Amino acid sequence: MRSHQRIYVCHTFYHAYIACLKELDRPAEERGEATLLLSSMSNDFGTLQERAAESGLFELVLPFDEKEESFFKELAPLHRDRGNLILNMLQRIRFTRKFGKLLEPYIPVDFKAYQEIYVFCDSDPIGYYLSTHRIPYHALEDGLDCIRYYDTARYDNRGHFELKAWMAAHNLIFIQNGYSKYCIDMEVNDISVLPYPCKKYIEKNRKELTEHLTGEQKKILTSIFIENREALVKDLSAEGRKRKKVLVLTEPLCDLTTREQIFTDIVNTYKWFGEEEGCVIMKPHPRDVLAYEKLFPENIVLDGKFPMEILNFVDGLYFDRVVTVFTVPDAILFAGEKIFLGEDFMDKYEAPEIHRQNEQI
Repeated sequence: MRSHQRIYVCHTFYHAYIACLKELDRPAEERGEATLLLSSMSNDFGTLQERAAESGLFELVLPFDEKEESFFKELAPLHRDRGNLILNMLQRIRFTRKFGKLLEPYIPVDFKAYQEIYVFCDSDPIGYYLSTHRIPYHALEDGLDCIRYYDTARYDNRGHFELKAWMAAHNLIFIQNGYSKYCIDMEVNDISVLPYPCKKYIEKNRKELTEHLTGEQKKILTSIFIENREALVKDLSAEGRKRKKVLVLTEPLCDLTTREQIFTDIVNTYKWFGEEEGCVIMKPHPRDVLAYEKLFPENIVLDGKFPMEILNFVDGLYFDRVVTVFTVPDAILFAGEKIFLGEDFMDKYEAPEIHRQNEQI
C-alpha cells in the first residue's frame, strides 16, 4: 500500500520553488502531505531544509546524498567505445542496470510508498534509479523553457536517436526528459517553443502557479527562500534609491577568469542609461563560486542562495533593467526592461559549439 501522497526530488533552488508553488496551488486541506527531497549532488541548499520544514507546506523535508556516476569507479569501463553500435548499446544496457543498482544504499526514502513522484532533472542519477526499479514518476523541466535552448535528451543521444529512444521506451537504456518507459509525463512551461516533439510532454504554464497567490502565500514563499528578508530589502533600497537600478543575474559560465571578464563586460555595458550611471546589483547563481563581493566592490552583491523568481514577491521592488546570459527572464515581474544576451553574446567568450547544443542535434 502507498502510504504517502507526493514527493518532489529537487536539485536546485528553482526546483524547490516550483515544488512549493505546486503545493500552494492545491486545496488547503491537501497541503502538508508532501515530501521535499533536496539533493546535495550539485547544490548547497544551506538552511533551506529547516525553513521549508517550518513552513507547514510539507510533511517531510529530507536531504538526499545523491551520487554522481563518477563516484562509482566500476562504471568507468562501461563508457569505453567498443567501435560498434550494437556492442556499445549492449554495454549501455549493462551501465544503466548497474548504475541503478549502485544507487540503492543512498536512497533515503521508499519511493514505492508514494502515490505520486515528481522529479526535476531526471537526467541526474535518480532517473536511472527509478527506471531500473520500475517506479513510475512525473518529470519536470530543469528550468523555465530550458529545453528550448538545450534539449539534453537529444543532444546526449545524437546519432541513431530514434533507436535509442525506442530502447529507452522499453527500459533497456535510460534517456531523460520524457523518453524513459517509467516516466509518466514531462511537464514543460510552453510546448510551442520546443523545436523537437515528445509524446509525453504536457504543458503546465508556470504563470498559472503564481497569478493567484495571496499575500499570505507570498509571505510563506519569501520566508522559505530568503533567510534574512530585512537585510535583502535594505540592500535593494540603499544607495540605489535615487538612481536607476540594474540587476545582473550571474551564471556559472566558463572558467573563473573568463567568467569574471564576462560579468565585468556586462556591468560596464548595461549600467549606463544614456550618460547616467545606474546602481548595479548582482545576484549570483546558487552554484556560482566567483568571489563577486571582492571583485565588484562598487556594486551591491546579494546572497545567491535563493531563486531569482522569489524577488517577484518582495513588495515595492523594482529594477529599471535586468540582464541575463542564459537565464530565461520571462518569469520576472519586477523589471522595466529585460535583456537576454544568449548565444550570440557567448560566442565572444568560448567556442560556439560549447553552448550551441541544439544546433548540433
